[in-house]
Amino acid sequence: MNRARNILRWFASKTVREAVAAHRHVRKLLRAQSDILSAQAVSNLSNALETLRVAIAKGAPKQELRNQIAALETAANKWLIPYPHRAWRENVEVLLVAIAVAMGIRTFFLQPFKIPTGSMQPTLWGVTSTNLINHPEFELPKGLARLRDWFAGVRYVHLVAKTDGPLEAVGKPWPPVIFSIFQRVKIGGKWHVIWFPPDYGAPPAGTLEARAGLQLGRFYRKGEEVVKLKVVAGDYLFVDRFTYSFRRPRRGEIVVFETRGITAMPPDQQNTYYIKRLVGLGGEVLALEKDYIITGAPFSGSSLVGHLTVNGKSIVPTAKPFCNLYSFGNPPRNATTIPYEPNQYLGHELRGLLELGREYKVPLNHYFVLGDNTFNSFDSRFWGAFPREKVIGKAFFVYWPISQRFGLGYL
Repeated sequence: MNRARNILRWFASKTVREAVAAHRHVRKLLRAQSDILSAQAVSNLSNALETLRVAIAKGAPKQELRNQIAALETAANKWLIPYPHRAWRENVEVLLVAIAVAMGIRTFFLQPFKIPTGSMQPTLWGVTSTNLINHPEFELPKGLARLRDWFAGVRYVHLVAKTDGPLEAVGKPWPPVIFSIFQRVKIGGKWHVIWFPPDYGAPPAGTLEARAGLQLGRFYRKGEEVVKLKVVAGDYLFVDRFTYSFRRPRRGEIVVFETRGITAMPPDQQNTYYIKRLVGLGGEVLALEKDYIITGAPFSGSSLVGHLTVNGKSIVPTAKPFCNLYSFGNPPRNATTIPYEPNQYLGHELRGLLELGREYKVPLNHYFVLGDNTFNSFDSRFWGAFPREKVIGKAFFVYWPISQRFGLGYL
């Protein structure tokens, strides 16, 4: 009862909260300095702490608590050894605790992840851009219009030459993490800085040079536009690292996995993270059964697409969570040939290990994954399955850009 009463007093009384905080702070400092303080100092501080503790425990009046707090403060100022740069030490301590908490959340619960490419469209969106350099009539939005675009994940990159000269170099965004601070372009011996450049996706097609049409050696006049891009950010999402600590991934879930050690991948792709949809589990036999011929596909011309079969059984469009994926496309009934439509799902492209008439058996304790945009996805069709220990988590929800894609339920 006394403990419950003291808890209620702590919530109801500011003086009680101050007394508890003072007691805790001085006790912490005494423990840290007990080996370098004199016996008299330790005794006096211990007595002051005990007196305040008893006053708190017995529910002393506010004035008595204030007197005991003042007495403890006097003893602390007299006997404790002051730390140099105390304010800095406290700020650093708070910062380290915050970093530790953030790292703990990232390691065991939620990890931020960005989508640089279009391999998971139309479920998750990679970086897309429009080169406006040949559209001088286009005026960059300002004020509220610019802010509205920013919340929708739209950025405008505009760079004007500050001097006459050729384009000599294009630096990489720095630092190469979730958010980059700057990127530099050298023209006529002078570096030009682009502050907070957006992500551009995987090289070489996703670099600033490719998207803005930059060519080394090209000569620019002072005041001439060098870069004029409209960039739509790729999705930023949280990866759930908690759920798979208690169960195995399930077919249809979007998983994030590390590529280190997947030897069938090119060496430059074996030190990163991929995000794909899990379609095959260990021991299963997979195949793609032809549904349509897609004409006009930008990556492979005329292509065959179909639906997934597992151990000879079709995964029908109504199967969860595949039903969300199939809902992006609406092919005509009984059609055999249909034109390619950007950002529409019409089926998985029959290529690589799952080309027409070919089956693939997933090794035990391995997973087989596909990108939703199989016309432009480097997935298990080309490098096979990977050990299940490589999975670090599942896609949770999109937190940026703040748009109609926020918090997608089918992840």
